[in-house]
This record gives sequence, C-alpha cells and structure tokens, in this order.
Amino acid sequence: MKANSNIYLVGLMGAGKTTVGRQLAKRLGRRFLDSDHEIVARTGVSVATIFEIEGEAGFRRREAQTIADLTAQDGIVMATGGGVVLDPANRARLRETGWVVYLDVPPALLFERTRHDRGRPLLQVKNPLARLEELHAARDPLYRETAHFVVEGGRLVAAGIVQHLIREFSTLCQNSKP
Repeated sequence: MKANSNIYLVGLMGAGKTTVGRQLAKRLGRRFLDSDHEIVARTGVSVATIFEIEGEAGFRRREAQTIADLTAQDGIVMATGGGVVLDPANRARLRETGWVVYLDVPPALLFERTRHDRGRPLLQVKNPLARLEELHAARDPLYRETAHFVVEGGRLVAAGIVQHLIREFSTLCQNSKP
C-alpha cells in the first residue's frame, strides 16, 4: 500500500462514514470527498429527489459514474453511499484503487442515529429499524467482500476510529515498502 493510496469508507447510512472521513482526511492532510454529496453537486438536486424522479436504478447509475470518476484521483479520503457495494463494478473499483474500510455498526444504533433524518429515501418506510436490519443482512457480506479492513463502529467514537485507522494505514504503508 502506497502512502498516497486512496482511503474509502463503506457502510450503511448512519455508520459515521462522513464524520470519520472528514476527520481522517484532516489528520492525513488529504482532500475529503463524499460520493453522495458529489452526486448532489453534479445534479443540483437531493438524493431523495433523484430517487423520486429516477428511482433507485437511476440513482445507482449516477453513483457508478461518480465512483468511477472519484476513484481515478489520488490521495483522497472518500465516504461512499451505503448502497455503493450493490454494483460489482463499484466493489472491484474500490478494492483496486484504494484501501477500503467497512464501518460496521449494529442496525439498532444506526436507527438511533438516523430516525429523525427525512433525507434518507430508503428509510421512509413504516418500520425503519426493520428496514435497516434488512439492509444490514443483505449488504454486510458485500461490505466484507469489498473491505480490506473492518471496524466495529458501534463501540468507538469517531476520534477513536480515526486514530485506529491512522495506525493501521501507517502500518500497511510501512510493510509494503520495497
């Protein structure tokens, strides 16, 4: 692993990818990107609006193009959208172009973090906790397949996760020097 390798954070909505990513980028002196925010900037409308007009399939097409564009950059920290792993091409691209970290957070904690957020289209259902449990069950194997490193995110605060990731990343970079 090169010291300028990209770092990508994956996990379900509410896992802390953006919070951890921003802090990690700041500590490493890198640019931080959020793929969902990039999609919003490119389209000029919210993710919820894209889902409403184009459906999830339309959003996933936009997401795949954005991921392709962003992973072509060097030395970034990027928080991905929760469903990025649904596309096999996204999973491969992330694994091949950077160090992928899965923030695994229990659905009950994700529910506590997201229950008042109306900007999450997949949670606008009668039972959002059950939906989070379904998403976790379906996506957890894909996150694990994609990730180089898994953090049990339910037990640590963001600053602790960032410190842990910096240590792991530094060790990887040192061990891969010729």
